[in-house]
Amino acid sequence: MADAQQLAQRILDTVGGSSNIADVENCMTRLRVEVASPGSVDLPALQATDGVMAAIAAGSNLQIVLGPGLVDRVANDLEALRAAAPVAAAGGAGASSAAAASGAFGASGASPEELAARGASIKASARSRSDGRTMRAIRKISAIFIPLIPALIACGLIAGINGILTNLGWVPGVTPFLGVLSSGFLSLLAVFVGMNAAKEFGGTPILGGAVGGIIVAAGVANVTVFGETLAPGQGGVLGALAGGILAAYIERFMRRVTPDVIALIVVPTVTVLVAGSITLGVLMSVAGVVSVAIGTAATWLLANGGAFAGFVLGGLFLPLVMTGMHQGLIPIHTTLIDQTGWTVLLPVLAMGGAGQIGACIALWVRFRSNASLVRTIRGALPAGFLGVGEPLIYGVTLPLGRPFTTACIGGAFGGGVVGLFDQLGHSVGAIAIGASDLSLIPLLNGSSGYAWALLGYGSGLVVAYVVGFVATLLFGVSDSVRADLEAQSAPGAPLDVVTAAQPADAKEAGPTGATR
Repeated sequence: MADAQQLAQRILDTVGGSSNIADVENCMTRLRVEVASPGSVDLPALQATDGVMAAIAAGSNLQIVLGPGLVDRVANDLEALRAAAPVAAAGGAGASSAAAASGAFGASGASPEELAARGASIKASARSRSDGRTMRAIRKISAIFIPLIPALIACGLIAGINGILTNLGWVPGVTPFLGVLSSGFLSLLAVFVGMNAAKEFGGTPILGGAVGGIIVAAGVANVTVFGETLAPGQGGVLGALAGGILAAYIERFMRRVTPDVIALIVVPTVTVLVAGSITLGVLMSVAGVVSVAIGTAATWLLANGGAFAGFVLGGLFLPLVMTGMHQGLIPIHTTLIDQTGWTVLLPVLAMGGAGQIGACIALWVRFRSNASLVRTIRGALPAGFLGVGEPLIYGVTLPLGRPFTTACIGGAFGGGVVGLFDQLGHSVGAIAIGASDLSLIPLLNGSSGYAWALLGYGSGLVVAYVVGFVATLLFGVSDSVRADLEAQSAPGAPLDVVTAAQPADAKEAGPTGATR
């Protein structure tokens, strides 16, 4: 296990020191570092750091893939190191070190570092084109839900275990106990969303939670708005999201105009009174309509579009992950779970990662004599099977170009299979988010129960693996790349013989790294 403190120190050194770091945040697998001077970052050294699965630069934004668990510890240690470090000017040695490393790096071959560098280049290009207001808004909204994912996974797993025990009729006295454990968090999900929303938009979390708590309060059933009697939970996470954001803006405004001597009393009171009233009088009704529309649209899409809808969704998911736009789906998944008990979109989208696994296994088989490529794939596959696909995307398929396309093809066919089950009336859903591939299996459920959901999801996985494997084996590598990879596999071949493949692939690659 990588030492989190040492890794945090190494990251701090390679990004140009604490004075070059403007912001640090993390999701389930990635550390996001905003730097003041991109030229001071020693990206090759960062990519070569033990424990770093991949590092991608997109302007001033660094995406460092560390994996679940480790990323949380490193983020905490990095923040502690920043707080303890003296202020120093960024640049100088860091920039020269990066330049020197880049000069030497340009001559490297299809080593793990070279593949990661190619992935970083493509990633940076894609991110720079999409890093506008929309992407910033998506990342801000996703930051509200990402901290909730561990609890969603935990409660989802407990609910899955409880469902299996209930169906089998085992230990009847235990199932009510497990039911409370699994449902407690979900029943208060609006509160936590409101807290995180207020925090993310510059407000006090507890005030956002107070507004979010209005949505799930039992007394809501006694309130009539525009002739409609409200129901506890109406509007769900979307209403809490809007209410928490509104509370943050009202609080910030009140702090600017309220004298300090009465701010402690006036600011929170006005914030909860105004934001709560608007949430109760407007946002719950509007968000309720939107939530129902999302659930209806998702169910209709897969129930009627079936295999075709699943094919399109499964094939498009990897490009969404590559650009970070998949984070915009988190509120939709959460809304579906809150409304129906599961999200029918996640099992379909998860097929993209399965197609990529099949593609990488094909590359392993085809170029098994290429020690560098095999080492990269072998190190990233276990994480891929557990639903962490970034190492395979940025370390293997995306840098090589065509394998990214064939992985998408595998995901499309797998998604088509899952969509077909939905069309046949056996919907396949996930009762929690944050998991994928094999790790999603315990979290399955659907309209026909766990067994049908497992059959549909498992069938999709197998098809995605097989199609991704076969498509990559047959036409997943261009002639130039194949020749260079095979040349590197020859006894005594240097590690820099595949650099000639980059111009050829760069010419034939489309804007997402997939061949035209």
